[in-house]
Amino acid sequence: MSAFCSLTRPSRREIAQLEDLTMPLFNSVSVESRRYVAAALSECEYAPAALVRRLCEEPVDIAAPLLIRSRSVSDVDLIALIGRHGLPHARAIARRKNLNPTIAQLIRVLEKPTLVRVQQPDAVTDAAESAEIAAAVPDRKPLPGASAENARRRLRSMMRTDAESGGLAVNPFVGAQTYVKLRETALTGNAAFFQTALADALDIDFSTARSLTANQNYTSLLAALRALDLGEDKAFLIAAAIYPTAFPHPQAIRIFLDRYRLLHRDAALDKVRNWKAETLSRVVRGIVRAAANADTRMAQDSGNGPAIASLKAS
Repeated sequence: MSAFCSLTRPSRREIAQLEDLTMPLFNSVSVESRRYVAAALSECEYAPAALVRRLCEEPVDIAAPLLIRSRSVSDVDLIALIGRHGLPHARAIARRKNLNPTIAQLIRVLEKPTLVRVQQPDAVTDAAESAEIAAAVPDRKPLPGASAENARRRLRSMMRTDAESGGLAVNPFVGAQTYVKLRETALTGNAAFFQTALADALDIDFSTARSLTANQNYTSLLAALRALDLGEDKAFLIAAAIYPTAFPHPQAIRIFLDRYRLLHRDAALDKVRNWKAETLSRVVRGIVRAAANADTRMAQDSGNGPAIASLKAS
């Protein structure tokens, strides 16, 4: 590990070799060794991403150096880690230099245990239970910590991939079943069917999948299909079904195939990560806004509202 960290700019092959060597042995390595590796990689600019993400899933006494300093941990990684591990990881992340302000606000929300419950659009059962309780006990105060726990739960729901992948890898659905689902929904002519299938394949939300096919050209869709590592013939069939007027002559088909071949899959995966990051940012901003509104309501309920009103009246 020391030899790897001393490399100024390791090649992709050297990074892959280190991952291939360490990942299968990870569970058999001692806690002290994991702590040492995390500290060493936290200063490494070109650290193996899979190994870093796996170490970040460890308890905070091991993961802290990476959470605080590693440049290999993206904003999406940080949000996912907060969603999975809560305050211990969040407090370490808060010590990062140049931390994304939205993530910093999220951590401050999680630090406040008395915030009002943040209602989630997809938590129908929770909303119904809350309504029943409110009807039965109108003056009931919010449960301490409810907002923080709901914030964590909502973040976890946004990160559906398994912990080992760090929530970043696109599910490599290159098998017949997924391709058939994409092809058949594309051929129905119903955009919503295809957008739903695409959202499932890429593990993104429906609104993002819808935006990929709402453009005038197929650039975004091309990146999505390349991220799924579909063959060029399969990718073209789907693109032609979604954008039938984009291929009026053989030259247009050739241009599509050339662009598809030249688009590196890593670049396409980066685009998918960016789409996920934008989705997560919207969720976090919603949580922060809800928490700010809750603070305002609590201040008014505690008597500050009437006091301010009387001052204005005077």
